[in-house]
Amino acid sequence: MQVELIETFLDLMETRSFNRTAERLNITQSTVSHRVKALEAQFNRKLFTRSKGGTVPTASGLRFLDYAKALQNQWHEATRAVASAGAFERSMRLGIQHDLAETLAGNWLAAIRRELPQTEIYMEADYSNQMNRDLAAGELDLAILYTPHYLPDLHYERIGELHYILVSTQARDIAGVKPETYIRSSYSPVFDRAHRLALPHLSAAPLAAGQNMAITGLLRALGGAAYVTKATAERLSEDGVAATVADAPVIPQAVYAATSLRTRHAHQHRKIIGAMELLVSSMQAQV
Repeated sequence: MQVELIETFLDLMETRSFNRTAERLNITQSTVSHRVKALEAQFNRKLFTRSKGGTVPTASGLRFLDYAKALQNQWHEATRAVASAGAFERSMRLGIQHDLAETLAGNWLAAIRRELPQTEIYMEADYSNQMNRDLAAGELDLAILYTPHYLPDLHYERIGELHYILVSTQARDIAGVKPETYIRSSYSPVFDRAHRLALPHLSAAPLAAGQNMAITGLLRALGGAAYVTKATAERLSEDGVAATVADAPVIPQAVYAATSLRTRHAHQHRKIIGAMELLVSSMQAQV
């Protein structure tokens, strides 16, 4: 199996540009053309047409798309399975939203190790956009994220929600929060919409960040006000850095588990999702 042909085809389906695909894969444009021609020769069908308007997939190319994704996923799964053979019965690659990793990663992995001691685990923290792409490409087996993309080959389920609360180094109520020292948190599109509706006068702040850890660092260094997780708010309060803004609305953020459609009912996947669901639920109960 020449997996580089499949990966080049899939990237070209996304970019619709031989030049952009060459840049993204760090190869020459002639190599992209050669790989596409090699794939077309195997099917004896044109997969793309090129014109001044750009690169467009043919009917054959569109029909091959779902099969190419499945082949890529199976290749990555096979590679990981063979690489870890002899050490563990199976392997899992997990993704988790940055802000969840900050407080839940350790307990989550501890629960997984108890439930699945013969499973090799790799975990990385990332943003939803990248995890959706990695799931679709077969680079991840399961992810806990904020923003589903509802891609055709993926399954999403809501497993709970996280709460963000407003803290300030100076103000104790909304009226005292100054727009010029406000740090706008941008954790997800859903969070952004809720924030704009609740606090429209603070939506054009001069400083913004999309990660709880980064927001925390900014508050410690610059002062001001910002939305952070409940655990972070408690820590900032204990350290004497910031206090909760009493009359500010709590902004909820839904948490989703994402897997491929093929594995959504698999035993190990259900155990891993269940462990995170319990952790998120326990955090909700403390609010």
